[in-house]
Amino acid sequence: MAPYFGMTGGWLTFWVSVACSTDMTLFGYDQGVFGGVVVTQDYLDTLNLDGDEHTSLLGTVTAIYDVGCFFGAIAAFSLGEMLGRKKTIFLGTTVMAIGAILQITAFSVPQMIVGRIVAGIGNGLNTATAPVWQAETSKAAWRGKLVVIEMICNIAGFSLSNWVTYGFSFVGGPLSWRMPLVLQFIFIFILWATVPWLPESPRWLIAHGDIVRAEQIIADLEATTVDDPWVVTESKEIQWAAQFERENGMSWMDLLKGKTGSGNTHTIRRLLLGAGTQAMQQLAGINVTSYYLPTVLTESVGLGNSLARLLAACNSVSYLLFSLIGIPNVERWGRRKMMMYAAAGQCFCYLMITVLIRYNELPGYSGSKQVASASIAFFFLYYIFFGIGWQGVPWLYPTEINSLSMRTKGAALGTASNWAFNFMVVEITPIGIQSLQWKFYIIWTVFNASFVPIVYLFYPETADRTLEDLDRYFREEARVFVFLDRDAVRAKRPLKYLEHEEREVRRNSSILSETADPEVVRKRLASMARANEEGGWVGHEEKV
Repeated sequence: MAPYFGMTGGWLTFWVSVACSTDMTLFGYDQGVFGGVVVTQDYLDTLNLDGDEHTSLLGTVTAIYDVGCFFGAIAAFSLGEMLGRKKTIFLGTTVMAIGAILQITAFSVPQMIVGRIVAGIGNGLNTATAPVWQAETSKAAWRGKLVVIEMICNIAGFSLSNWVTYGFSFVGGPLSWRMPLVLQFIFIFILWATVPWLPESPRWLIAHGDIVRAEQIIADLEATTVDDPWVVTESKEIQWAAQFERENGMSWMDLLKGKTGSGNTHTIRRLLLGAGTQAMQQLAGINVTSYYLPTVLTESVGLGNSLARLLAACNSVSYLLFSLIGIPNVERWGRRKMMMYAAAGQCFCYLMITVLIRYNELPGYSGSKQVASASIAFFFLYYIFFGIGWQGVPWLYPTEINSLSMRTKGAALGTASNWAFNFMVVEITPIGIQSLQWKFYIIWTVFNASFVPIVYLFYPETADRTLEDLDRYFREEARVFVFLDRDAVRAKRPLKYLEHEEREVRRNSSILSETADPEVVRKRLASMARANEEGGWVGHEEKV
């Protein structure tokens, strides 16, 4: 039988995307399902977590999942490079299945905690690896869209979990919380069925010396032959980057010792930029509401349990629909603008939530019911801004900004920072709402306001660049204050990278002239010429 059931080109990329998107749907479902579980009476009674005196323990049982995710992401540092992208995801999915079984069958807090940690380790392995696998098997023009689609599937999983827990809340008894936990096996079975037969990352294969297999996979993903000059050029670019990193890259021990290495690889800076997007995603306050929106709506806004669950489910649908805006615009607007504009919108939403909840909690205020209702609208609006800008880009950026040898480590470090800050937010939220009340929301207002200048000053654009373009950018004079460099902030691929690629394809086509299909060469050069013309090298300055 032909490899990949005879599929090549777009269909092969589609199935890699199905696997990666299923992985992220499982992540979203697993993240959202506990928001409904923690307000289910049978769960609270079974694990003896009911009452104000158990608020801290309830927060810990929920947040301990993120500790597992953190250690799973750390494990991906070494396992991801040793096993490859596919095997790491398969292993992570299996570990998640074990954790899910432990949670489903739990009758005590210790077993639930162990189940949460084990499931978290599996999810940490998966979330550190899936975006890398997607990025390394995608064309530059598709990469951003596909990773954003992954994160929209994450929202779809989150939305599904809200509706599932809302529906099962009418059942009562153990089924009301155990069955929503069982349903995550739908996604686990899909991953077990798809991941084994899909192609490994060609960049990982080249980094480990399997050039022949990597070139065949590049050709299969492009629906062409291995003697296509573009395939040869792509392979040589990746080989050159891998060799450069082997000669100039640094070990973790060197990084911990503060060494900066040779060859201008800017390793530490790139690691910090990638991890920074993930940290900012959590400090934006998304998991104040992702894990606890029913709790927030009952404690801060004063709604009843059933209405709070229903609104959380409705909000997740709004979140999903508006996040679709990110698919066509992640390449058009670029990563920088999406992060900056969304952060500004999120800051405004949390500012209004703070003010409105302040008046809702004011003793004797006659309009408390009206301001409480108004605050709900800004929770919905917050999710819209977050879904457009900050849901997908922080998972995409670390896979792009880091070099080949550091890509797995960089994505894993970014994911680990995400889960570390996630744990912090989830741990402090119940106590923060209880003790600080409306003042708790000032924290997230300030954080979101700070993200706009941080991204503007320090984050280079990665849209419409190949991963090797970004390596070249950091090997050259990469300024710390990127807004001073027009090529570093524009959303379109800089002309110098297009010209370099065209020269290399022409050179390789002349070397391969005896074996290459002339029609393939002609079409490839024509498409590159069109890309050059469509790049719009009139160059607009980025404005904020």
